[in-house]
Amino acid sequence: MRLRTGAAGAAIHVFAIRIGAAGFAYVGQVLMARLMGGTEYGIFAAIWVWIAILGHSATLGLSQGACRFMPADQARGDLAAVRAYLVGGGIVTLASAIVIALGGLALIWVEGSLLEGPFAAPLLVAALVLPLFALQDYCEGVARGQNWAVLAIAPPYLLRQGLIMIAMLAAVGFGAPAEARIAVLCTLVATGVAVAVQATLLLRSLRAVLPAGPRRYAWRRWFRACLPIAASDLASAASSFIDVVVLSLLVSPATVGLYFAATRIQQFVVFVHFAATAATAQRFAAAHAAGDRVRLADLVTLQARLTLVATALIGIAVMAAAPLLLGLFGPEFRDSLPILAVLVAGSIAASAFGPGEDLLNMLGGERLAAGIALGMLVLAGGLCFALVPALGVIGAALAMAMATVVRAVAMAWAAHAVHGLVTPVRIHLFGKPGR
Repeated sequence: MRLRTGAAGAAIHVFAIRIGAAGFAYVGQVLMARLMGGTEYGIFAAIWVWIAILGHSATLGLSQGACRFMPADQARGDLAAVRAYLVGGGIVTLASAIVIALGGLALIWVEGSLLEGPFAAPLLVAALVLPLFALQDYCEGVARGQNWAVLAIAPPYLLRQGLIMIAMLAAVGFGAPAEARIAVLCTLVATGVAVAVQATLLLRSLRAVLPAGPRRYAWRRWFRACLPIAASDLASAASSFIDVVVLSLLVSPATVGLYFAATRIQQFVVFVHFAATAATAQRFAAAHAAGDRVRLADLVTLQARLTLVATALIGIAVMAAAPLLLGLFGPEFRDSLPILAVLVAGSIAASAFGPGEDLLNMLGGERLAAGIALGMLVLAGGLCFALVPALGVIGAALAMAMATVVRAVAMAWAAHAVHGLVTPVRIHLFGKPGR
Protein backbone atom coordinates (compact mmCIF):
# COMPACT_ATOMS: atom_id res chain seq x y z
CA MET A 1 0.00 0.00 0.00
CA ARG A 2 2.84 2.39 0.84
CA LEU A 3 4.40 1.64 -2.55
CA ARG A 4 1.24 2.49 -4.44
CA THR A 5 0.50 5.57 -2.32
CA GLY A 6 4.04 6.91 -2.65
CA ALA A 7 4.30 6.43 -6.40
CA ALA A 8 0.79 7.69 -7.11
CA GLY A 9 1.28 10.67 -4.78
CA ALA A 10 4.56 11.62 -6.44
CA ALA A 11 2.94 11.32 -9.87
CA ILE A 12 0.07 13.55 -8.78
CA HIS A 13 2.51 16.16 -7.44
CA VAL A 14 4.54 16.12 -10.65
CA PHE A 15 1.44 16.25 -12.81
CA ALA A 16 -0.02 19.14 -10.81
CA ILE A 17 3.21 21.11 -11.19
CA ARG A 18 3.48 20.33 -14.89
CA ILE A 19 -0.13 21.35 -15.44
CA GLY A 20 0.59 24.62 -13.63
CA ALA A 21 3.72 25.03 -15.73
CA ALA A 22 1.76 24.23 -18.87
CA GLY A 23 -0.70 26.91 -17.89
CA PHE A 24 2.13 29.41 -17.48
CA ALA A 25 3.68 28.25 -20.75
CA TYR A 26 0.35 28.47 -22.55
CA VAL A 27 -0.29 32.00 -21.31
CA GLY A 28 3.30 32.88 -22.22
CA GLN A 29 2.94 31.47 -25.73
CA VAL A 30 -0.34 33.31 -26.24
CA LEU A 31 1.31 36.47 -24.99
CA MET A 32 4.27 36.11 -27.33
CA ALA A 33 2.12 35.20 -30.32
CA ARG A 34 -0.03 38.27 -29.69
CA LEU A 35 2.94 40.57 -29.09
CA MET A 36 5.28 39.33 -31.83
CA GLY A 37 2.94 38.28 -34.61
CA GLY A 38 3.10 35.09 -36.62
CA THR A 39 6.53 35.49 -38.23
CA GLU A 40 8.54 36.48 -35.13
CA TYR A 41 6.65 33.92 -33.06
CA GLY A 42 7.54 31.23 -35.60
CA ILE A 43 11.23 32.19 -35.35
CA PHE A 44 11.13 32.00 -31.56
CA ALA A 45 9.39 28.61 -31.72
CA ALA A 46 12.09 27.20 -34.01
CA ILE A 47 14.88 28.53 -31.75
CA TRP A 48 13.25 27.11 -28.61
CA VAL A 49 12.97 23.71 -30.27
CA TRP A 50 16.73 23.61 -30.86
CA ILE A 51 17.47 24.74 -27.30
CA ALA A 52 15.32 21.91 -25.97
CA ILE A 53 16.80 19.24 -28.26
CA LEU A 54 20.44 20.16 -27.68
CA GLY A 55 19.98 21.05 -24.01
CA HIS A 56 18.51 17.67 -23.12
CA SER A 57 21.15 15.88 -25.16
CA ALA A 58 24.09 17.82 -23.69
CA THR A 59 23.81 15.92 -20.40
CA LEU A 60 25.15 12.85 -22.27
CA GLY A 61 22.50 10.75 -20.56
CA LEU A 62 23.81 11.64 -17.08
CA SER A 63 20.51 13.26 -16.11
CA GLN A 64 18.57 10.04 -16.71
CA GLY A 65 21.50 8.09 -15.33
CA ALA A 66 21.11 9.92 -12.01
CA CYS A 67 17.72 8.22 -11.67
CA ARG A 68 19.35 4.85 -12.28
CA PHE A 69 22.74 4.88 -10.58
CA MET A 70 22.25 7.12 -7.56
CA PRO A 71 19.22 5.25 -6.09
CA ALA A 72 20.78 1.86 -6.86
CA ASP A 73 24.12 2.78 -5.24
CA GLN A 74 22.33 4.26 -2.24
CA ALA A 75 20.33 1.04 -1.87
CA ARG A 76 23.65 -0.86 -1.77
CA GLY A 77 25.22 1.64 0.65
CA ASP A 78 27.87 2.78 -1.86
CA LEU A 79 27.83 6.48 -0.97
CA ALA A 80 31.29 7.10 -2.42
CA ALA A 81 29.93 6.29 -5.88
CA VAL A 82 26.88 8.49 -5.26
CA ARG A 83 29.05 11.48 -4.32
CA ALA A 84 31.28 10.93 -7.35
CA TYR A 85 28.35 10.70 -9.73
CA LEU A 86 26.82 13.89 -8.34
CA VAL A 87 29.96 15.99 -8.82
CA GLY A 88 31.30 14.36 -11.98
CA GLY A 89 27.94 14.41 -13.72
CA GLY A 90 27.48 18.11 -13.12
CA ILE A 91 30.94 19.00 -14.42
CA VAL A 92 30.62 16.84 -17.54
CA THR A 93 27.14 18.19 -18.29
CA LEU A 94 28.23 21.81 -18.14
CA ALA A 95 31.39 21.17 -20.19
CA SER A 96 29.47 19.20 -22.81
CA ALA A 97 26.85 21.94 -23.19
CA ILE A 98 29.52 24.61 -23.65
CA VAL A 99 31.25 22.54 -26.34
CA ILE A 100 27.94 21.96 -28.15
CA ALA A 101 27.08 25.68 -27.97
CA LEU A 102 30.48 26.68 -29.39
CA GLY A 103 30.21 24.00 -32.07
CA GLY A 104 26.78 25.28 -33.03
CA LEU A 105 28.07 28.83 -33.34
CA ALA A 106 30.92 27.59 -35.52
CA LEU A 107 28.50 25.81 -37.83
CA ILE A 108 26.33 28.92 -38.05
CA TRP A 109 29.40 31.00 -38.94
CA VAL A 110 30.46 28.51 -41.63
CA GLU A 111 26.93 28.35 -43.05
CA GLY A 112 26.90 32.14 -43.24
CA SER A 113 23.38 32.97 -44.39
CA LEU A 114 21.82 32.57 -40.94
CA LEU A 115 24.02 35.42 -39.63
CA GLU A 116 22.49 37.74 -42.22
CA GLY A 117 18.83 36.96 -41.56
CA PRO A 118 16.27 37.28 -38.76
CA PHE A 119 17.62 34.17 -36.99
CA ALA A 120 21.07 35.70 -36.31
CA ALA A 121 20.54 37.47 -32.98
CA PRO A 122 18.19 34.82 -31.49
CA LEU A 123 20.71 32.06 -32.31
CA LEU A 124 23.58 33.93 -30.66
CA VAL A 125 21.58 34.39 -27.46
CA ALA A 126 20.39 30.78 -27.60
CA ALA A 127 24.03 29.63 -27.40
CA LEU A 128 24.17 31.26 -23.94
CA VAL A 129 20.93 29.62 -22.86
CA LEU A 130 22.10 26.11 -23.77
CA PRO A 131 24.61 25.45 -20.90
CA LEU A 132 22.13 26.74 -18.31
CA PHE A 133 19.33 24.62 -19.76
CA ALA A 134 21.53 21.48 -19.71
CA LEU A 135 22.67 22.10 -16.12
CA GLN A 136 19.06 22.48 -15.03
CA ASP A 137 18.18 19.24 -16.80
CA TYR A 138 20.92 17.49 -14.80
CA CYS A 139 19.68 19.00 -11.53
CA GLU A 140 16.21 17.73 -12.37
CA GLY A 141 17.56 14.19 -12.86
CA VAL A 142 19.42 14.25 -9.54
CA ALA A 143 16.34 15.47 -7.66
CA ARG A 144 14.16 12.83 -9.37
CA GLY A 145 16.67 10.17 -8.34
CA GLN A 146 16.07 11.17 -4.71
CA ASN A 147 12.26 11.11 -5.14
CA TRP A 148 12.10 14.89 -4.62
CA ALA A 149 9.44 15.42 -7.24
CA VAL A 150 8.60 19.04 -6.42
CA LEU A 151 12.25 20.13 -6.33
CA ALA A 152 12.87 18.32 -9.61
CA ILE A 153 9.96 19.73 -11.55
CA ALA A 154 8.93 23.09 -10.09
CA PRO A 155 12.04 25.19 -10.93
CA PRO A 156 12.39 24.29 -14.63
CA TYR A 157 8.73 23.94 -15.49
CA LEU A 158 6.99 26.40 -13.18
CA LEU A 159 9.51 29.02 -12.08
CA ARG A 160 11.29 29.25 -15.43
CA GLN A 161 8.07 29.47 -17.41
CA GLY A 162 6.67 32.14 -15.13
CA LEU A 163 9.86 34.17 -15.28
CA ILE A 164 9.95 34.05 -19.09
CA MET A 165 6.48 35.55 -19.20
CA ILE A 166 7.26 38.21 -16.61
CA ALA A 167 10.54 39.13 -18.30
CA MET A 168 8.89 39.49 -21.71
CA LEU A 169 6.17 41.73 -20.33
CA ALA A 170 8.73 43.85 -18.52
CA ALA A 171 10.98 44.12 -21.59
CA VAL A 172 8.16 45.24 -23.87
CA GLY A 173 6.84 47.53 -21.16
CA PHE A 174 10.19 49.30 -21.01
CA GLY A 175 10.18 49.82 -24.74
CA ALA A 176 12.01 46.81 -26.16
CA PRO A 177 10.71 45.59 -29.54
CA ALA A 178 8.51 42.49 -29.40
CA GLU A 179 10.88 40.35 -31.45
CA ALA A 180 12.24 36.83 -31.26
CA ARG A 181 15.66 38.01 -30.05
CA ILE A 182 14.06 39.72 -27.07
CA ALA A 183 12.03 36.60 -26.28
CA VAL A 184 15.18 34.43 -26.32
CA LEU A 185 16.98 36.98 -24.15
CA CYS A 186 14.12 36.77 -21.64
CA THR A 187 14.51 32.98 -21.76
CA LEU A 188 18.20 33.37 -20.89
CA VAL A 189 17.44 35.50 -17.83
CA ALA A 190 14.64 33.23 -16.66
CA THR A 191 16.70 30.05 -17.07
CA GLY A 192 19.64 31.54 -15.18
CA VAL A 193 17.50 32.52 -12.21
CA ALA A 194 15.63 29.21 -12.18
CA VAL A 195 18.75 27.02 -12.27
CA ALA A 196 20.41 29.09 -9.53
CA VAL A 197 17.41 28.60 -7.26
CA GLN A 198 17.14 24.89 -8.04
CA ALA A 199 20.85 24.15 -7.59
CA THR A 200 20.93 25.97 -4.26
CA LEU A 201 17.92 24.09 -2.87
CA LEU A 202 19.17 20.77 -4.25
CA LEU A 203 22.60 21.07 -2.64
CA ARG A 204 21.02 22.03 0.67
CA SER A 205 18.74 18.97 0.55
CA LEU A 206 21.57 16.63 -0.46
CA ARG A 207 23.67 17.64 2.52
CA ALA A 208 20.99 16.18 4.79
CA VAL A 209 21.06 12.71 3.17
CA LEU A 210 24.56 12.48 1.68
CA PRO A 211 27.33 13.15 4.24
CA ALA A 212 30.72 14.36 3.05
CA GLY A 213 33.25 11.66 2.30
CA PRO A 214 35.40 10.03 -0.37
CA ARG A 215 34.36 9.70 -4.01
CA ARG A 216 34.72 6.64 -6.18
CA TYR A 217 34.35 7.37 -9.87
CA ALA A 218 33.16 4.66 -12.23
CA TRP A 219 33.19 6.45 -15.56
CA ARG A 220 33.26 3.30 -17.66
CA ARG A 221 30.21 1.82 -15.94
CA TRP A 222 28.34 5.11 -16.05
CA PHE A 223 29.01 5.96 -19.67
CA ARG A 224 28.41 2.39 -20.83
CA ALA A 225 24.80 2.97 -19.77
CA CYS A 226 24.47 6.74 -20.08
CA LEU A 227 25.73 7.22 -23.63
CA PRO A 228 23.05 4.93 -25.07
CA ILE A 229 20.54 6.75 -22.88
CA ALA A 230 21.89 10.02 -24.29
CA ALA A 231 21.34 8.72 -27.81
CA SER A 232 17.83 7.70 -26.81
CA ASP A 233 17.20 11.10 -25.20
CA LEU A 234 18.49 12.88 -28.30
CA ALA A 235 16.24 10.78 -30.47
CA SER A 236 13.31 11.35 -28.11
CA ALA A 237 13.84 15.10 -27.98
CA ALA A 238 14.37 15.26 -31.72
CA SER A 239 11.31 13.07 -32.29
CA SER A 240 9.25 15.46 -30.20
CA PHE A 241 10.27 18.37 -32.39
CA ILE A 242 11.18 16.83 -35.75
CA ASP A 243 7.82 17.93 -37.10
CA VAL A 244 8.57 21.56 -36.27
CA VAL A 245 12.09 21.24 -37.69
CA VAL A 246 10.82 19.79 -40.98
CA LEU A 247 8.07 22.37 -41.21
CA SER A 248 10.61 25.15 -40.65
CA LEU A 249 12.42 23.87 -43.76
CA LEU A 250 9.32 23.52 -45.93
CA VAL A 251 6.84 26.23 -44.90
CA SER A 252 6.80 29.84 -43.74
CA PRO A 253 7.55 30.87 -40.12
CA ALA A 254 3.91 31.95 -39.73
CA THR A 255 2.74 28.43 -40.62
CA VAL A 256 5.28 26.97 -38.18
CA GLY A 257 3.73 29.19 -35.52
CA LEU A 258 0.27 27.80 -36.25
CA TYR A 259 1.52 24.25 -35.82
CA PHE A 260 3.64 25.04 -32.76
CA ALA A 261 0.60 26.51 -30.99
CA ALA A 262 -1.18 23.16 -31.32
CA THR A 263 1.83 21.30 -29.92
CA ARG A 264 1.91 23.61 -26.88
CA ILE A 265 -1.67 22.66 -26.03
CA GLN A 266 -0.95 18.98 -26.66
CA GLN A 267 1.64 19.19 -23.88
CA PHE A 268 -1.18 19.03 -21.34
CA VAL A 269 -1.72 15.45 -22.53
CA VAL A 270 1.96 14.50 -22.79
CA PHE A 271 2.57 15.65 -19.22
CA VAL A 272 0.66 12.62 -17.92
CA HIS A 273 3.38 10.30 -19.17
CA PHE A 274 6.10 12.66 -17.93
CA ALA A 275 4.58 12.70 -14.45
CA ALA A 276 4.34 8.92 -14.35
CA THR A 277 7.96 8.53 -15.44
CA ALA A 278 9.23 11.11 -12.94
CA ALA A 279 7.42 9.31 -10.12
CA THR A 280 8.31 5.71 -10.95
CA ALA A 281 11.50 5.42 -13.06
CA GLN A 282 13.86 5.71 -10.08
CA ARG A 283 11.63 3.33 -8.12
CA PHE A 284 12.02 0.78 -10.92
CA ALA A 285 15.82 1.02 -10.50
CA ALA A 286 15.69 0.73 -6.71
CA ALA A 287 13.35 -2.29 -6.76
CA HIS A 288 15.51 -4.00 -9.38
CA ALA A 289 18.69 -3.36 -7.37
CA ALA A 290 17.01 -4.85 -4.29
CA GLY A 291 15.93 -7.93 -6.27
CA ASP A 292 12.26 -7.31 -5.43
CA ARG A 293 10.51 -8.67 -8.52
CA VAL A 294 7.03 -8.47 -7.01
CA ARG A 295 7.44 -4.81 -6.09
CA LEU A 296 8.80 -4.07 -9.56
CA ALA A 297 5.89 -5.75 -11.35
CA ASP A 298 3.42 -3.97 -9.07
CA LEU A 299 4.96 -0.60 -9.98
CA VAL A 300 4.79 -1.38 -13.69
CA THR A 301 1.14 -2.35 -13.43
CA LEU A 302 0.26 0.77 -11.44
CA GLN A 303 2.08 3.09 -13.82
CA ALA A 304 0.50 1.56 -16.91
CA ARG A 305 -3.06 1.69 -15.62
CA LEU A 306 -2.94 5.21 -14.28
CA THR A 307 -1.14 6.60 -17.33
CA LEU A 308 -3.65 5.23 -19.81
CA VAL A 309 -6.71 6.39 -17.87
CA ALA A 310 -5.29 9.83 -17.09
CA THR A 311 -4.06 10.39 -20.65
CA ALA A 312 -7.48 9.58 -22.09
CA LEU A 313 -9.30 11.83 -19.64
CA ILE A 314 -6.93 14.77 -20.12
CA GLY A 315 -7.03 14.29 -23.90
CA ILE A 316 -10.83 14.49 -23.94
CA ALA A 317 -10.76 17.60 -21.74
CA VAL A 318 -8.15 19.28 -23.94
CA MET A 319 -10.15 18.69 -27.10
CA ALA A 320 -13.29 20.05 -25.45
CA ALA A 321 -11.46 23.27 -24.56
CA ALA A 322 -9.37 23.42 -27.75
CA PRO A 323 -11.44 25.98 -29.70
CA LEU A 324 -11.13 28.46 -26.85
CA LEU A 325 -7.46 27.69 -26.12
CA LEU A 326 -6.42 28.03 -29.76
CA GLY A 327 -8.58 31.11 -30.31
CA LEU A 328 -6.69 33.01 -27.64
CA PHE A 329 -3.55 32.86 -29.81
CA GLY A 330 -5.49 34.72 -32.49
CA PRO A 331 -8.41 33.98 -34.85
CA GLU A 332 -6.17 32.31 -37.43
CA PHE A 333 -4.92 29.76 -34.87
CA ARG A 334 -8.33 28.03 -34.77
CA ASP A 335 -7.24 26.38 -38.01
CA SER A 336 -4.90 24.29 -35.84
CA LEU A 337 -7.79 22.28 -34.32
CA PRO A 338 -7.44 19.25 -36.69
CA ILE A 339 -3.69 19.22 -36.01
CA LEU A 340 -4.30 19.09 -32.27
CA ALA A 341 -6.90 16.33 -32.62
CA VAL A 342 -4.48 14.07 -34.51
CA LEU A 343 -1.65 14.69 -32.04
CA VAL A 344 -3.85 14.00 -29.02
CA ALA A 345 -5.18 10.78 -30.57
CA GLY A 346 -1.60 9.59 -31.10
CA SER A 347 -0.67 10.31 -27.47
CA ILE A 348 -3.66 8.40 -26.11
CA ALA A 349 -3.01 5.39 -28.34
CA ALA A 350 0.67 5.29 -27.37
CA SER A 351 -0.15 5.43 -23.64
CA ALA A 352 -1.84 2.03 -23.90
CA PHE A 353 1.55 0.30 -24.18
CA GLY A 354 2.98 1.16 -20.77
CA PRO A 355 6.45 2.13 -19.50
CA GLY A 356 8.58 0.02 -21.84
CA GLU A 357 11.22 2.69 -22.41
CA ASP A 358 11.55 3.42 -18.68
CA LEU A 359 12.14 -0.26 -17.95
CA LEU A 360 14.83 -0.55 -20.61
CA ASN A 361 16.66 2.57 -19.44
CA MET A 362 16.42 1.87 -15.73
CA LEU A 363 16.93 -1.91 -15.57
CA GLY A 364 19.25 -2.62 -18.50
CA GLY A 365 18.51 -2.62 -22.19
CA GLU A 366 19.33 1.01 -22.78
CA ARG A 367 21.20 0.17 -26.01
CA LEU A 368 18.10 -1.49 -27.39
CA ALA A 369 15.99 1.50 -26.30
CA ALA A 370 18.42 3.85 -28.02
CA GLY A 371 18.26 1.82 -31.21
CA ILE A 372 14.48 1.89 -31.21
CA ALA A 373 14.41 5.63 -30.46
CA LEU A 374 16.84 6.39 -33.27
CA GLY A 375 14.86 4.20 -35.64
CA MET A 376 11.66 5.98 -34.72
CA LEU A 377 13.32 9.36 -35.25
CA VAL A 378 14.20 8.29 -38.79
CA LEU A 379 10.65 7.03 -39.26
CA ALA A 380 9.11 10.27 -37.97
CA GLY A 381 11.37 12.42 -40.12
CA GLY A 382 10.75 10.31 -43.20
CA LEU A 383 7.00 10.41 -42.68
CA CYS A 384 7.10 14.19 -42.21
CA PHE A 385 9.07 14.72 -45.42
CA ALA A 386 6.70 12.37 -47.24
CA LEU A 387 3.40 13.76 -45.95
CA VAL A 388 4.00 17.50 -45.47
CA PRO A 389 4.43 18.33 -49.20
CA ALA A 390 1.18 16.54 -50.01
CA LEU A 391 -0.94 17.33 -46.93
CA GLY A 392 0.66 20.39 -45.38
CA VAL A 393 0.73 20.79 -41.61
CA ILE A 394 -1.84 18.03 -41.04
CA GLY A 395 0.65 15.70 -42.71
CA ALA A 396 3.20 16.52 -39.99
CA ALA A 397 0.62 15.75 -37.31
CA LEU A 398 -0.27 12.40 -38.92
CA ALA A 399 3.42 11.52 -39.22
CA MET A 400 4.06 12.25 -35.54
CA ALA A 401 0.98 10.36 -34.34
CA MET A 402 1.92 7.24 -36.32
CA ALA A 403 5.57 7.35 -35.22
CA THR A 404 4.57 7.84 -31.57
CA VAL A 405 2.36 4.75 -31.56
CA VAL A 406 4.91 2.58 -33.40
CA ARG A 407 7.60 3.66 -30.91
CA ALA A 408 5.41 2.75 -27.93
CA VAL A 409 4.66 -0.68 -29.39
CA ALA A 410 8.35 -1.34 -30.12
CA MET A 411 9.43 -0.32 -26.60
CA ALA A 412 6.75 -2.55 -25.08
CA TRP A 413 7.86 -5.59 -27.07
CA ALA A 414 11.52 -4.91 -26.23
CA ALA A 415 10.85 -4.55 -22.49
CA HIS A 416 8.97 -7.83 -22.49
CA ALA A 417 11.73 -9.58 -24.42
CA VAL A 418 14.51 -8.33 -22.13
CA HIS A 419 12.84 -8.31 -18.72
CA GLY A 420 9.67 -10.38 -19.08
CA LEU A 421 7.60 -7.56 -17.64
CA VAL A 422 4.17 -6.66 -18.99
CA THR A 423 1.29 -4.41 -17.95
CA PRO A 424 -2.49 -4.94 -17.83
CA VAL A 425 -3.09 -2.68 -20.81
CA ARG A 426 -0.84 -4.99 -22.85
CA ILE A 427 -1.95 -8.26 -21.28
CA HIS A 428 -3.67 -9.44 -24.45
CA LEU A 429 -0.39 -9.07 -26.34
CA PHE A 430 1.99 -10.75 -23.92
CA GLY A 431 0.03 -12.71 -21.33
CA LYS A 432 0.11 -12.24 -17.58
CA PRO A 433 2.46 -9.74 -15.94
CA GLY A 434 5.92 -11.11 -15.26
CA ARG A 435 6.91 -11.37 -11.60
